[in-house]
This record gives sequence, C-alpha cells and structure tokens, in this order.
Amino acid sequence: MAQRVIYITRPDMEKLRKLIDGVRENAAKPTANLDSLERELNRAKVVASRKIPKDIITMNSVVRLQDLASEEESTYTLVFPAQANVGDNKISILAPIGTALIGYGVGDIIEWSVPSGARRLKIQEVLYQPEAAGHFDR
Repeated sequence: MAQRVIYITRPDMEKLRKLIDGVRENAAKPTANLDSLERELNRAKVVASRKIPKDIITMNSVVRLQDLASEEESTYTLVFPAQANVGDNKISILAPIGTALIGYGVGDIIEWSVPSGARRLKIQEVLYQPEAAGHFDR
C-alpha cells in the first residue's frame, strides 16, 4: 500500500528535529518511537505555516478521532512531551499515537501497534489548528 503524503509546517519540523536530537543525546539507548517519528519527518512535505491546509494535524492541534473497531469517538490535543497529560487528553508527539497523527488530515485512517494488536482510528475533524487560528509563533 502506498504511503500518503503528510504535511509538516517548517516551524514544527525544526522543533521536532531539535526534540529528537535532544532526546537522543540524553537517552541511555535509542527508542523506537524516535525512529518512527524521524521516518515520518523524513517523508513529510514541509510547508510554510500560512500555507498548511486547515484540516491537517499540526503540533498543538485538537482533533476528534473515531476508533474503527468500537466506533467510539475521542478528542485529543497533540503536544510536545513536556505538555503531555493523559487526564487532559494531551498526547505527546513521542507516543505512538502522537507520531501516527502528525501531518495527517480529516478523513485519513491511522494505524499503530498496541500490545493487544493494531488500532485503527479515523480522523473525523480538526477542531483547532494553531495555524488556521492565526497562531504562528507557538
């Protein structure tokens, strides 16, 4: 199956590359999550913040997802690790689901492995995207 094109804003790309470098410098051993994020970034199309489509998930976006197995819907915010808080539905970009979300858009289906198998989520709506709201320096 062909991979879909994902979009990353230039500022997000720079911050995420610095995050990866920083974690690698301070980690006792490399993590699979960093490798996955780096693979996603390597294949991403980089666009200016003002040109990112409004339905694409960027850092600090709030998204509504539907689990395709259970049909349950959830809302999450994609954040950097320091802001992650499961109780507030703030998911780190370094969590497998966070890495899976970045750069995808409404209607896309993401899949990632969990201990019980694979989960598939459909992106139903981007409720908030900083760039669409005019917040370019976040």
